[in-house]
Amino acid sequence: MSEAPLRLGLFGGSFDPVHNGHLHVARAAGEAFDLDRIAFVPAARSPFKLGRVLAPGEDRLAMLEIAIRGEPAWTISDIELRRGGTSYTVDTVRELPGALSLPGGVRIHLLIGDDNLEGLPLWIEVEELLRLARPVVVRRLPGTRRILEGLRGRLSEAALARLAEGFLEVPPVPWESTELRRALAAGGDLPRGLRDALPEGVLEYIRRRGIYLSEGPARE
Repeated sequence: MSEAPLRLGLFGGSFDPVHNGHLHVARAAGEAFDLDRIAFVPAARSPFKLGRVLAPGEDRLAMLEIAIRGEPAWTISDIELRRGGTSYTVDTVRELPGALSLPGGVRIHLLIGDDNLEGLPLWIEVEELLRLARPVVVRRLPGTRRILEGLRGRLSEAALARLAEGFLEVPPVPWESTELRRALAAGGDLPRGLRDALPEGVLEYIRRRGIYLSEGPARE
């Protein structure tokens, strides 16, 4: 009897910086979809955020490494940083199993924030992407299903069905990444509402490297 294929979660994003909301989403997806591993994949450059300057890739990788310590089922891939240029998810889905030296037949579960739904038809090879990977739609906004209905005619019925099947309810975090970067750029102590935003050790790394102090305001 053959073994069941490995179930791999692909969690892409800028992770600028990684925060506890990211880790909560990864845990929730892993439990809900019985994932064997989750790969965090920091983007070199998002096609939808071309005007924003990201922290250096090596720093975002280092912060991820600190954040996922103690999570043996979680890993990090620099596949998009090494590829360089604009990051297209369909390319990553095709290349990630090989980059992680995983056996054939891997089932990839692609984590997608519901704030990305409206722009999803603009993604490169989106129909092929949703065929190759099972979407996990992280639902945090009110009216997510209404947004999905608004995509009818812009995506195939098969793609819409796969998106609907992958809904995952996750409570929203009480902060935004933009707010967090702005607070870090200001220096000093974080405001009370942001003190629990970062995984243990990440704030110390940011302070030591001064990542957001000089460039933070330019990231908005």
